[in-house]
Amino acid sequence: MTSAAEQRALAEGRAAEGGHPAAVVSGVRRALPPAPPVWPGAPTPLGARFRVGPDGVAGTNFALWAGGAEAVRLCLFDERGRETQAPLTELTHEIWHGFVPGVMPGQRYGYRVDGRWDPWTGARWNPAKLLLDPYARAVDGEFGLPPEVYGHVRDWPEQHVADTVRDDRDSAPHVPKGVVVHDDDDWSDDRRPKTPWADSVIYELHVRGFTKLHPGIPEELRGTYAGLAHPAAVEHLVKLGVTAVELLPVHQFAHEDHLLRRGLRNYWGYNSIGYFAPHAAYAASGTTGGQVGEFKRMVRALHTAGIEVILDVVYNHTAEAGELGPTLSLKGIDNRGYYRLQDDARRFADYTGCGNTLHVVQPQVLRLITDSLRYWVTEMGVDGFRFDLAAALARSMHDVDMLSPFLAVIAQDPVLRRVKLIAEPWDIGSGGYQVGAFPPLWTEWNDRYRNAVRDFWRHALPDVREMGYRLSGSSDLYAWGGRRPYASVNFVTAHDGFTLRDLVSYESKHNEANGENNRDGTDDNRAWNCGAEGETDDERVRALRRGQLRNLLTTLLLSTGVPMLVAGDELGRTQRGNNNAYCQDNEISWLDWSLLDDPAWRPLFDLTSRLIALRHRHPVLRRRAFFSGRHSADGLRDLAWFTSRGAEMTEGDWYAPAATLGMYLSGRDIPGRDERGAPVLDDSFLAVLHAGDRPTGFVLPGPPWAEGYEIVIDTSREDQAQAPGTVHRAGAEITVPARAVLLLRVD
Repeated sequence: MTSAAEQRALAEGRAAEGGHPAAVVSGVRRALPPAPPVWPGAPTPLGARFRVGPDGVAGTNFALWAGGAEAVRLCLFDERGRETQAPLTELTHEIWHGFVPGVMPGQRYGYRVDGRWDPWTGARWNPAKLLLDPYARAVDGEFGLPPEVYGHVRDWPEQHVADTVRDDRDSAPHVPKGVVVHDDDDWSDDRRPKTPWADSVIYELHVRGFTKLHPGIPEELRGTYAGLAHPAAVEHLVKLGVTAVELLPVHQFAHEDHLLRRGLRNYWGYNSIGYFAPHAAYAASGTTGGQVGEFKRMVRALHTAGIEVILDVVYNHTAEAGELGPTLSLKGIDNRGYYRLQDDARRFADYTGCGNTLHVVQPQVLRLITDSLRYWVTEMGVDGFRFDLAAALARSMHDVDMLSPFLAVIAQDPVLRRVKLIAEPWDIGSGGYQVGAFPPLWTEWNDRYRNAVRDFWRHALPDVREMGYRLSGSSDLYAWGGRRPYASVNFVTAHDGFTLRDLVSYESKHNEANGENNRDGTDDNRAWNCGAEGETDDERVRALRRGQLRNLLTTLLLSTGVPMLVAGDELGRTQRGNNNAYCQDNEISWLDWSLLDDPAWRPLFDLTSRLIALRHRHPVLRRRAFFSGRHSADGLRDLAWFTSRGAEMTEGDWYAPAATLGMYLSGRDIPGRDERGAPVLDDSFLAVLHAGDRPTGFVLPGPPWAEGYEIVIDTSREDQAQAPGTVHRAGAEITVPARAVLLLRVD
């Protein structure tokens, strides 16, 4: 909340600027003193915080951790880019700080940090480089990468030693600036949905790509936070029925040099440089602080619709790359304090494939990350995080350690342990694959689920053992330490890889547009093109592909665990075979909303929303505890598996080649009680999955399992409205169409 003194200070600041409110909003100071006074201020909180100082004087407190630095200069910039420097002389526990009276919200700033230039020991201080405050809450301007922004001489003739030659050119004209932000929003009117994990359905989307072509969003709001908050965007999410959006990175990020040289840009955003600042290019309200309020309004709009906001966060590395990368922030503040270095301290340790790895064991790095996480929860309103390459964060000195400082700090933090935490449980280093190993507080992206489902539906599994585990919550991975089935985030596609439509339309990647001669992106797609590579006019192939999409979505939404959809998969979105569209900020990546009106693709959306609604209605489909498989008093199991002969599967059946699997889910054996303490009871269901290319007979299990069965979903049909209502008696042999899922309600 803004205090009365702060409100008066803001008003006086506007008056001093000639009474024009835009002077404060825009962040433009028409007159800055040549050398502003700097009072001692405070070492906490870190970053730039507007407040009322001694004697009721308004100003901003600046605090920067720079452990080995010899001097720190605060640099203030006016509307014409003219710089005024103010030395920070107070040093408390390696934090340089000072209070500058008269600095109002909207002021642009950066730092210059002095110290030794000794790359052989990891010291890379260079006061010629203007550095972004790691705690900046807004960033004005874009990162280009001309030679001036490198701490070393980038184009030195002998590249093998280029990183040791200091570049003394001023980078200030070429880099964005931090912006002083003041916000009096206390979130008292916000109502977080607080959706239980077991009830969650996650929808991974890109703020820009989801809204850029939406015809119902005003053009000036497309591609922005305000666009995602628009009723037209929210309406689609509500109709679909998802409970959370997982936003691809929205921390301020920079574009890589190799992309800029090819005329491309980093679209996905996995190249962070500002962990507190919403990415400015996604703001319709400008870049001088308005992006903060716009992001908050987006969160509010989604919360009002009952939708949580989860951020995909990249704390494992930054945009500064390795020793040959630019000097934008941490590298110039204290390279040795922020990054993991090799035994040869001139070189960066790289567990991420992006040139550097944050040294999360260091207290100041842990503080940066946890301060950032708490900020996004408490001040920006988000509900959880998905951690990119989370295994890199769990490394102690070298090895992945589930007792690492990072995981320990998160587990005891009173704010962070209450939000949704999702690990991408791997990195590229030795021992980095950690699926199933994260502690009970965490859920994980389960790529073994993805692989099994893809392989089953292209009929590439040697038997059905793996499929059985994945459909029923992956107990082989997560039934330890008190973990629950919702520890598994189930997905068939993600931003990284083929879209769902491309998964059934291409077998090989087609990434030529990325400019890397199709070398980038994985070759292990586990895809089947249904008989033709790419788009085709063959209606038989097209119908087969649509059927496979229905199979994949139905399997995902009937599986135990937390389903994750990728934006546009419910519409049949294609990236034309590009399985690594990280640099495609164009129609390849943006959602084509015309598909929603296409008679060939609209039924896919209708089926997806129907499946999600079915999941929400039936607790048997979103269990909070693993199946036991034991018989109950009435002779039923909570989970039973059947062969096409209608008999329960034996151990030998699990090892035999098969294309058909029957899964019985008992609604009478759901552990736990409802809010009033009553037993949770539901319908029972039989799901029959058949990946064979010919129809097959399937005998419906008789008593005690059922007296009869009613078909609820039949993925062989384009129009699902025709499927419900068909009833079969128990013990009857039905025909399961080729490559189809039947979901039957037990009578």
